[in-house]
Amino acid sequence: MNVSSCSVALLLGFGTMAGAMPATHAERTQGRSIVMSRCGIVASEHPLASQAGAEILAEGGHAVDAAIAANAMMGVVAPMTCGLGGDLFALVYEAKSGKLDGLNASGYAPSGLTIEHLRQLGLTNMPQRGIHSVTVPGAVEGWDALRRRFGRKSFDRLLTPAIRTAREGFPVTELVAGYWAGGERLMRADPAAAETFLPEGRAPRAGELFRNPGLEWSLRHIARRGSAAFYRGPIAETLLATSRRHGGTLTAADLREYRAEWVEPISTTYRGWTVSEIPPNGQGIAALVMLNLMERFPLAQYGAGSADALHVVIEAKKLAYADMLRYVADPLFSRVPVAGLLSKGYAETRAELIDPARAASAVAPGEPPAGGNDTTYLCAVDREGNMVSLIQSNYGGFGSGLVAEGAGFGLQNRGGLFALDPAHPNALAGRKRPLHTIIPGFMAKGDVRIAFGIMGGWNQAQAHAQFVANIVDHELNLQAALEAPRFTKMSFQGRDVEIESRVQPEVRADLAARGHALEIVGPFAQSVGGGQAVLRDSGAGVNLGASDPRKDGAAIPEAAWTRRRPGGSRD
Repeated sequence: MNVSSCSVALLLGFGTMAGAMPATHAERTQGRSIVMSRCGIVASEHPLASQAGAEILAEGGHAVDAAIAANAMMGVVAPMTCGLGGDLFALVYEAKSGKLDGLNASGYAPSGLTIEHLRQLGLTNMPQRGIHSVTVPGAVEGWDALRRRFGRKSFDRLLTPAIRTAREGFPVTELVAGYWAGGERLMRADPAAAETFLPEGRAPRAGELFRNPGLEWSLRHIARRGSAAFYRGPIAETLLATSRRHGGTLTAADLREYRAEWVEPISTTYRGWTVSEIPPNGQGIAALVMLNLMERFPLAQYGAGSADALHVVIEAKKLAYADMLRYVADPLFSRVPVAGLLSKGYAETRAELIDPARAASAVAPGEPPAGGNDTTYLCAVDREGNMVSLIQSNYGGFGSGLVAEGAGFGLQNRGGLFALDPAHPNALAGRKRPLHTIIPGFMAKGDVRIAFGIMGGWNQAQAHAQFVANIVDHELNLQAALEAPRFTKMSFQGRDVEIESRVQPEVRADLAARGHALEIVGPFAQSVGGGQAVLRDSGAGVNLGASDPRKDGAAIPEAAWTRRRPGGSRD
């Protein structure tokens, strides 16, 4: 076995003995198989979105083209989680240069949305719904920035599958139907939202067809004019009218002057792997801080799913999130001590606070040294090895609960994450971006690169760290690493932890004896988030894809026999 095939075998979960075992003796240890191809793969939380991206790859599109097509489709088929009214982050790996680029397409607060303005309205807490929770949507500008730098296809081609589906309709999937029903009450409060998303006075049920002519109209404008249609054209006019109708502060200049930002990813090493995230204002740094803490403990020796391993990761989460809440904000407004938070020496000091025998009920943020829920995640790899890790969200289900009248999409409520304490780094201010929950992930070692992400609000950084440990410490294959039982802790103090019922009873009893207040959730619970991942082994020239059974999605390879070169001729 050569080196490249060996690395693939290990990441598939085949050791020497397993590889020699007759196929008839193989035991199923995971719910889904890994998707394997020499061609490109798109993994998303809906088969139609993965299919749209795979179709673009088969026509010679770049992984970025495929990701945009898939993301546009997600806004059609899962409008409560994502769409034109939300934000976007992406990590893009370019195979030719070996460079990893980051894109921050999170929007800022309208210039007039300030602490003083909200206090004059009698508000003492940051609104979680309604017009004052709305920030400028960054997704469309993010698509444009990605396409300009890496893309090979026109917007017209990339948005065609989404436009067609919005016009002709699609059968609502099982999980999406549940999310939709959960947003019925919120949709009824806004006439434009009810007209768009409750076509028969209720949420569509699983298997029922849903059409969205308003979204078709918006997508057609973007297909013709790109982001200009959204931030300066007819869609912008609709957004401004919606803001005025609800007493908002959004101005034409807020939209016209918004730009996505290319950023340098931040990273840490974890037992020989390099793990990368988008820098603040996102929470990705918390995943890296967790990994630095976890590295101080022999998780592989403890064993996958053991009480010792889970206890360490849960306690690391508490410490990392305390620091994240204290320090992470828009770096254009506040100094974020990124280098200090990622220091291995700082991790060594903080790790000493983890008591192996007892869960902490309260943790305080540290003092790092000076130095330099409702979301969609998807990833794509093309046959050249270019990779995209992309996440996009409205934040809460159906975001702010407001819809741009006639435009077919909801507006995000990302502004709800601002603080109203003027002394806090994350304090609300006009043209400022809030602390963000959505994060794309990327990890690499030798010839192997993995683009991954797991959804679910504050769940995301802790889920990233668990996924990395599953790959690195517990040597699970790509699909098994996504499927493995997870925990989540959505609060920031206390001993409460949600944990999936697939964790062994004796392990749960051990954790409870250490003081963890466990809430047992379903075997594939929505609260721990669903994820997607693609892997590229450049030495072997092989791509792998995985899709979490906690979502309706799939990893779909491009159809190699219909492959076209960028110029249009068939291979």
